[in-house]
Amino acid sequence: MQLKQLEIFVQVARLRSFSRAAEALYLTQPTVSAHMNALEEELGTRLVVRSTKELRLTPPGQVLERYAAEILGLCQRAEQEVRTAAGAIAGTLSIAASTVPAQYLLPQALPALRQRYPQVFFQVRQGDSSQVIQWMTENGAELGIVGAPAQRPGLLCVPFLTERLVVAAPNTPPYQRLEGNLTPQLLRTLPFLVREPGSGTRKQADQFLRSLGLEPQALNLAAQLESTESILQGVKYGLGVSIVSQYAAREEAAAGRILLFHWDSPLLERQFYLLYRRSAALSPAAAMLLQELPSFYQNQG
Repeated sequence: MQLKQLEIFVQVARLRSFSRAAEALYLTQPTVSAHMNALEEELGTRLVVRSTKELRLTPPGQVLERYAAEILGLCQRAEQEVRTAAGAIAGTLSIAASTVPAQYLLPQALPALRQRYPQVFFQVRQGDSSQVIQWMTENGAELGIVGAPAQRPGLLCVPFLTERLVVAAPNTPPYQRLEGNLTPQLLRTLPFLVREPGSGTRKQADQFLRSLGLEPQALNLAAQLESTESILQGVKYGLGVSIVSQYAAREEAAAGRILLFHWDSPLLERQFYLLYRRSAALSPAAAMLLQELPSFYQNQG
């Protein structure tokens, strides 16, 4: 078995797709298929079963996935410790981030960090908070960034940035006439957009709504969307209102495309957290990000 074959197999197993694995690895789909076929021939067994609707691992494939992830993790840690010993801040830094950090926080900070550390390649994997925690547990990334505290054995969770959630609404006459005043009674009747259940924003929004005496499932739910950008687009085009990150919404609000309603509630204040594994030695690039990212946002005011 070759390391490249194992790397491709792990991506196929995690993404449940040859095409998505090819995209993640910057390869063509025929190349991924060729490596998978060669691996199955070498081992003398089927590792995956593909149908028109899904891809699933066979029992031998499930066994190999565990060992392949461990082998690749050991290779990564060996590279990290060698670089640490050499004192070089270089190489690939894999980051798993929930939606708001991946789409809004990291794109703001990474240009400055890339300018200071040009030999670091930032590889960002996006999912909701629960997926990020799972990827960190499975050694799918060296660092994680989420909008809710992670309570998982073996993971350290360090707060680094505070923000507030706001209610975003279409910039239309009915909402303009409210002049920034939105009551719980009115909120109960408005079409409401929500994130998926694993989202940190969704969990915190639900806590806030319950503090107002509003059961989230009893609202006038219009849609569930799986990214903050989709939520903001839905708000902009009049699909409904939603509780969103102020960091994510501020550009649309500044451009006059949406309205923001602020509520003075501690339940709308939240932290973003950096995650890393307790037992693993950090690469120089990861140690750099842990130090530089909080400083960047402190300097931004």
